[in-house]
Amino acid sequence: MKTQSKIIGLLLLLVSISIWSQITISGKVTYKNKALKDINVTLKDTYDGATTDANGNYSFTTTETGDKTLVFSGQNYDEVELPVKIEGKDISMNANLKEQISEINAVVITAGSIEASDKKRATALLTPLDVYTTAGANGQISSALGYLPGVQKVGESEGLFVRGGTGAETKIFMDGNLVNNYFTNSVPGIAGRDRFNTSLFKGNVFSSGGYSAIYGQALSSVLVLESVDLPEQTSFDFGVSPIFLSANYQKLNQEKTASWGVAGSYSNLGLMGKLFNFNTDFDKYPQGYGFDGNFRIKTKKGGFIKYYGSVDENKMAVGSESLEEDSDRNMVNLKGQNMYHNLSYKEKFGKYLLNIGTSYTYNSSDLNFATFKDNAELSNTPINNKSNYINAKAVVERKINRASIIRAGFELNNADETMKYGTFERNYKDLISSGFAETDLIFTNNLTAKIGARTEHSSYLDKWNFSPRAALAYRISKDWTTSFAYGIFYQNPESKYLYSNNFDFQRADHYIFQVQKNSDGRSLRFEAFYKEYKSLIKTTSVIQDSLMTGNQSQYYQIANSNAGKGFAKGIELFWRDKKTFKDIDYWLTYSYLDSKKDFLNYPFSLAPNFASKHTFNAVAKKFVMDWKTGFNLSYTYSKGRPYYDLVSENGENMVRHQGKLKDYSGLNFSVNYVPSVGKKDSKSFTVFVLSINNILGNKNVYGYNYSADGNNRTAVRPPVNTFVFVGVFVSFGVDKTNDAINNNL
Repeated sequence: MKTQSKIIGLLLLLVSISIWSQITISGKVTYKNKALKDINVTLKDTYDGATTDANGNYSFTTTETGDKTLVFSGQNYDEVELPVKIEGKDISMNANLKEQISEINAVVITAGSIEASDKKRATALLTPLDVYTTAGANGQISSALGYLPGVQKVGESEGLFVRGGTGAETKIFMDGNLVNNYFTNSVPGIAGRDRFNTSLFKGNVFSSGGYSAIYGQALSSVLVLESVDLPEQTSFDFGVSPIFLSANYQKLNQEKTASWGVAGSYSNLGLMGKLFNFNTDFDKYPQGYGFDGNFRIKTKKGGFIKYYGSVDENKMAVGSESLEEDSDRNMVNLKGQNMYHNLSYKEKFGKYLLNIGTSYTYNSSDLNFATFKDNAELSNTPINNKSNYINAKAVVERKINRASIIRAGFELNNADETMKYGTFERNYKDLISSGFAETDLIFTNNLTAKIGARTEHSSYLDKWNFSPRAALAYRISKDWTTSFAYGIFYQNPESKYLYSNNFDFQRADHYIFQVQKNSDGRSLRFEAFYKEYKSLIKTTSVIQDSLMTGNQSQYYQIANSNAGKGFAKGIELFWRDKKTFKDIDYWLTYSYLDSKKDFLNYPFSLAPNFASKHTFNAVAKKFVMDWKTGFNLSYTYSKGRPYYDLVSENGENMVRHQGKLKDYSGLNFSVNYVPSVGKKDSKSFTVFVLSINNILGNKNVYGYNYSADGNNRTAVRPPVNTFVFVGVFVSFGVDKTNDAINNNL
């Protein structure tokens, strides 16, 4: 017992000495005089420490002595180390931390843009799967963008008509390189389709205004497409429908560092023309074929070399009742050919990131306009367009601190076009040389800016321009951000109107303000914009005597001045929700547009005939796992657009007739059945598709064509009111169905 008593006494003595030797370290941690919660406070190289409470206070005890270091660390804040001398008495030590600035945590400038290339920094995602599963989009990126705010519903002409701008005011880029002739060749009144397969791209950035200085020659907007890097594995897939046949093969090497692929397709609308009552009188139904190839190489440093090339040809012939008394029928024949090549290289060299690329486009469009009387041809006017375009661009990028970036580069665009209009021939050549620089400045995680400028020289116009651009973003709270963007944007007049070089660049000034809320599964955007147009070209109708054939004279538009001007202003709302309703992804948009322009052959300032004042879109998607089926709906309503009958008399333009079209509305539905869902070790993966465009059969009107004297007119309608598509897509090697489910196909 004596021994036990001694041991207990010794232990009590040691404990009392330990307690007596302990000191308390406490204090408060703040950021800009505001208390910080959950900040870790530790003595360096020890296990002693604590975490701050809701008031920023901390306290812990230690038996350490001598010169030590107190470490303060927390998520989103720079680590701070403070020296402390422990001498047997309690210590009070406060700390003021600094915000950790990083590209990922910083607020993103999103005024005018919707990004889908980087999910961490995306405003609203429009992935390739979104494109495929948006009813009414028909698997086309441009059509899917029509269900976002700012894009007008213009069915009679291809292109993206954005915020009061024509389709020519939007430019499209692939891996940084300009894509000329993104849409297939077509005839007046029928819109061309996207030339590229949506599956080629992993994401896109769509800017409806205020875009980066890297891109130019677009008065309204740009669409930047990013191609996929490497396929997941070697695969083969094909598609079959009453409209087309397609096949695609992609080969991935064993090291997964390189791949190559080929694809082909054939389309013909003839069978569907026999099943449906078309509004358009096709003498030859649209048909065509296309082939493409690609290779991708991943470099040792993690960079990429990518190549994509394609060739295609399409044909159609459309007849219509003549509006003139001296003829009874009109006919237009089309034969279009296109070739496109795109090569890009991306690599990091030390602190520098290099992006270089080039693209080449050849396009040929042969149109033949003829008039008939009692099946006898009265006149025949061929219009032949051939064009060659070369684009080259180099961009160098470097971080200038932990997060801010500076980039600069140059771009060359060479155009060589030949147009034959009957016996008249015109050649157009232009080299646009551009230089640009911009910087992404991250002042704090809550405040960022983008400042840049671009300068261009046109050899045809023999003029320079300079366009400054700036944008600012501020995080109001955890979920709320606001952005502002400003910029000057220049674009050459459309070459088809130019018959001399006595002109200047067209100009648009953009002002965009945005407020946005992003929370888990939900996104809300409000955007207000004002766009001022200057130096737009004015045109007049000119008769070409040498083209007078039969009893009909031929007219064409030529530019006569840069005196045009205009504006576009409005507000846009976008709401996307993947959380409220189980397994349902939906979005709603509303756009208000007030625009007037005095340009082209408008005699004075008028609301453009492609601009609707009010547009509403609704898109909804749901995948039912038990049925292995996805259901998709989309609806569009837009207020009736204005229409005009514009003529020239004695060199003066005038409005002979005008009015408002009836309101546009369309409800679309599609269903996707995926029988391979849930099957293990399946060797093939199949998707059955059924889609119905304009399921209610609304008889929409896009405009009117008038006779030469203005006494007769005919409506411009979609080729068919209601269109049904059925198809099956089979893939061997890559199972994409899980992605479909996870994204609410």
